Amino acid sequence: MPKFFVTQDKITDNQIIIDTDDVSHISRVLRLGIGDIITVCDSQGSDYEAKISEIETKRIVCDIIEKKKSLSEPPIKVTLFQALPKASKMEYIIQKTTELGISEIVPVKLARCVVKIDNPKDEKKKIDRWQKISESAAKQSGRGVVPIISEIMTLQEVIEKSEEFDLFFAPYECEEQKTLKEMLLSKKDVKSVGFIIGPEGGFDIAEAEKLRENGIETVTLGKRILRTETAGEAVLAMTMYEIGDIN
Repeated sequence: MPKFFVTQDKITDNQIIIDTDDVSHISRVLRLGIGDIITVCDSQGSDYEAKISEIETKRIVCDIIEKKKSLSEPPIKVTLFQALPKASKMEYIIQKTTELGISEIVPVKLARCVVKIDNPKDEKKKIDRWQKISESAAKQSGRGVVPIISEIMTLQEVIEKSEEFDLFFAPYECEEQKTLKEMLLSKKDVKSVGFIIGPEGGFDIAEAEKLRENGIETVTLGKRILRTETAGEAVLAMTMYEIGDIN
């Protein structure tokens, strides 16, 4: 059944209003009509089975048949702090981690980032585009929540934010002792997880030391070095397998 997202203010007790680009997709691409049933999500974890009752040029009205909790959301909230990669890589990261159950993606400025976004207007355009990619991936994968793409942070801001999580760590290619598996197996009761992935050139040594000095443990992912666009989805999949809902 086709699934579409709306904001909470578009939902009343009995009806849902769709007035986004999905109007054209529903009526012209999918060729759905009055009486057809669709699934509408409020982006907060609830799904609505709804019947199309009105189709206009710029809006579609649906009557709510049933509201239910989305079964596609994991029991833990995971946030990826991703060092800014090249544009196409960021889009790939958003798509794949959304499919795997990420809750939020925070772009991060680090010393070895190839991409530099210093203009506030450019940053807003990037985030708006990335948010649309997140929504598209959420629709495709049947998510009940659209992952948030947050504003770009510095390393210091990430360190301060890390205190809000039950578990926070940094995969690091120079770590030789503690493994991700060991960490996850010792932390079964967490509800929120955050991790930071370095850029194409990896963490600067000073950055890795700063993370450790602030109580953020580094972990190894094994003997092979993963690309920045691979590492995030690999860590997320491992995390979901050990303490999430992949089984």
